Amino acid sequence: MSIQLTENAAQRVKQFLDKENGVALRLGVRKTGCSGWAYEVSIASGFENDDQVFEDKGIKIVVDNESLPYLQGSSIDFTQSGLNRTFQFNNPNATDECGCGESFTIS
Repeated sequence: MSIQLTENAAQRVKQFLDKENGVALRLGVRKTGCSGWAYEVSIASGFENDDQVFEDKGIKIVVDNESLPYLQGSSIDFTQSGLNRTFQFNNPNATDECGCGESFTIS
């Protein structure tokens, strides 16, 4: 399994990579939120020893080994609604999400 980006997400990530001279999109999770886990999205300037590297639509995606089981098989979209712009995760591992969509549960 891998991690995939929609065309909208790939275009937005390319803009961030160009602007910040990044080499990859870094994804992770942290324990927090009303449902237990929250997504972390940032631009990577390099790679760590425990990174798993995926590539989709010309974008390198890095995930540390600890976060990988929580994100494996996910698809990421970038959506705009009015003034709100956000990355949306379609995560097959999540068994529940909070109402705001900022955190998720893995059973």
